[in-house]
Amino acid sequence: MLQVHHLNNSRSQRILWMLEELELDYEIVKYQRDSQTMLAPDSLKQVHPLGKSPILTDGDKTIAESGAIIDYLGRCYGDGLLRPTEAEEGYQDYQYWLHFAEGSMMSPMLIKLVLQKVEDNAAPFFVKFIAKQINKKVNQNFIHPNLTRLFAYVDTHLAVNEWFAGGKLTGADIQMSFPLEAAAHRGIVDKYPAILNYVAKIHAKDAYKVALEKGGEYEFA
Repeated sequence: MLQVHHLNNSRSQRILWMLEELELDYEIVKYQRDSQTMLAPDSLKQVHPLGKSPILTDGDKTIAESGAIIDYLGRCYGDGLLRPTEAEEGYQDYQYWLHFAEGSMMSPMLIKLVLQKVEDNAAPFFVKFIAKQINKKVNQNFIHPNLTRLFAYVDTHLAVNEWFAGGKLTGADIQMSFPLEAAAHRGIVDKYPAILNYVAKIHAKDAYKVALEKGGEYEFA
């Protein structure tokens, strides 16, 4: 049986959604973040050396990285669903957005989050002041311009496309859900109506709701 090694409040929630869309039988092995560090527990390293979630096990196969898992499930179990064939018009868009989510979108978002945490936790006062100035400078010169360009690009695409790879839901949508949900949750895409509509649309899907019930704690929903 397929097993998802699932960490609360993480990218692995989208794997549960993928499995529900495909109506597959699977087992969830749940892990909790450390309440202080917010890191995954060391027990995940027994499944994969990097100890990161999501991890999918399928018999003797162990697959890590969300994009690789999504593509694997679509290729091996999709039966024509959620993964366009190479001959289909949406295939290149599927491949592009499948990699865009982590390759382009998540990097500046993570840098923004880490810098904010450094500023929030800095002490004493003079250290906090320096951290705040560094955070402000990096945001102004790098993070904000990049995120503005990326979100505007995504919003323009969604304004004229029902889904990321054309007229039907694919694994690219499931992969893109996490960065867009996180951005919407933090209020940084409020001026991008197509993104907000898209997030609301995926949250309304029955398979998404079932996955959420099974997965547990997930603040971005």
